[in-house]
Amino acid sequence: MRRLLRLLRILSIGLKFGLHDYLPAGRARWLLALVGTRNTGPRGLRMRNALEELGPIFVKFGQVLSTRRDLLPQDIADELAKLQDQVPPFPSDLAAAEIERSLGRPISTVFASFERDPVASASIAQVHLATLGAGRHEGAEVAVKVLRPDVEAIIARDLALLETAAGLVEKLWPDGRRLKPREVVGEFAKHLADELDLMREASNASQLRRNFADSNLLLVPEIYWDYCSQRVMVMERMHGTPVSQVEHMRAKGVDIPQLARTGVEIFFTQVFRDGFFHADMHPGNIFVSTDGPQLGRYIALDFGIMGTLTEVDKNYLAQNFLAFFNRDYTRVAQAHLDAGWVPPETRVDEFEAAIRAVCEPIFARPLREIYFGRLLLRLFQTSRRFNVEIQPQLVLLQKTLLNIEGLGRQLDPDLDLWQTAKPYLERWMAEQIGWRALARNLKREAPYWAATLPQLPRLLHRSLSDERVERFERAFDALHAQGARRNRLLALLVAVAFAWVAVQAWVVLSVL
Repeated sequence: MRRLLRLLRILSIGLKFGLHDYLPAGRARWLLALVGTRNTGPRGLRMRNALEELGPIFVKFGQVLSTRRDLLPQDIADELAKLQDQVPPFPSDLAAAEIERSLGRPISTVFASFERDPVASASIAQVHLATLGAGRHEGAEVAVKVLRPDVEAIIARDLALLETAAGLVEKLWPDGRRLKPREVVGEFAKHLADELDLMREASNASQLRRNFADSNLLLVPEIYWDYCSQRVMVMERMHGTPVSQVEHMRAKGVDIPQLARTGVEIFFTQVFRDGFFHADMHPGNIFVSTDGPQLGRYIALDFGIMGTLTEVDKNYLAQNFLAFFNRDYTRVAQAHLDAGWVPPETRVDEFEAAIRAVCEPIFARPLREIYFGRLLLRLFQTSRRFNVEIQPQLVLLQKTLLNIEGLGRQLDPDLDLWQTAKPYLERWMAEQIGWRALARNLKREAPYWAATLPQLPRLLHRSLSDERVERFERAFDALHAQGARRNRLLALLVAVAFAWVAVQAWVVLSVL
């Protein structure tokens, strides 16, 4: 009943702002128009106001849409872009009360100055600027992030509605089960839960800062742990220009085409080097330094949604990207088959031909001529034909790729995404195979072998107990009876084993 009431409220808000005007002409639109409000305001404004009134999850949906200017009319995209950091704030008194409750002391004893008007307000939290008072970091300029009141209950209610909708999609739509909507909603719910814990967000920021500590590509604010809790986070204030203000950055001397290429490199570095990436890269969360020696460096903000990838995921993705860049569609099809994303009885040649038909037309074009909305639609049609399973663990990566494309298109419509990314991927793959990878893996295993080698004599003596020796002799006799060829094979295996042990011992000794 509670979910039904929420669904009715969503419908009423849609009618209130005249969103039925977006429906295609037909009986349903005509019926809704009879009971809906006649709203003559700008359509983009009406959509933004409706999403704001519907709550945090719908605001996030609008944020994602705002980065896809190739899919939306300009007036709607401009209005939805305001959802990134211009959501109506909640009262400052409530923010101050939450900060004092979380830190266990009055604001005046923590901050030398505190701006009561928020500098930014989003769907989950809002940010106030302040200066730290007496203590280890006295005088430091900081940004104080505080969660909205009762945001947990609001999100839980809407997630329950999404789970119900996902269950209906899975039962009623022929493709529903293959798309795994309930798993996708579950993945979304997990990351929303992470966003509601600011201690987790603070740890995400700390990890990303450490990953790029020696890099000249990305700046990440320092976290002041003494002033952090589950509902309040205090971090270094960062000075920069929102990445969407292209003309202002150009006037400050920022090389915009280079900035676009750097953004691609940062993304692939996070994904393939670290397996830990910022998964909410809309323009409201990305700034650029426009002054001093850090001119042109990206500044990352808002670390509530971070994605992780396993080594298996990274290798699979890298192989697919490289095969895609090289137009090796056979390898792309085979990689999907090997990963189990398509049924084992799928004919690789047919799958390859379908992928080629989708991907081939987009090559040798600048970014302004590549429309990923159409590409994704055709890929969806292809995946439905071959029963490709949606991978929930990669949903965040797919979302981030869309954000990256939106940012790249905004900065430099002529950016050649493929040629920018390909050298980095080739370099990364070269580091994963060959002698350098072998040496790195041996060095990583050296502590284990340093502890194991002294135990080898005892382990060898234990393994050569009378009973085991008898079993070994019987096995050896059986091999001998099969002929000299098997004996040579056994000798070769023993030689390889001794050689491997010798190499490991040499590595351990060289490290020690």
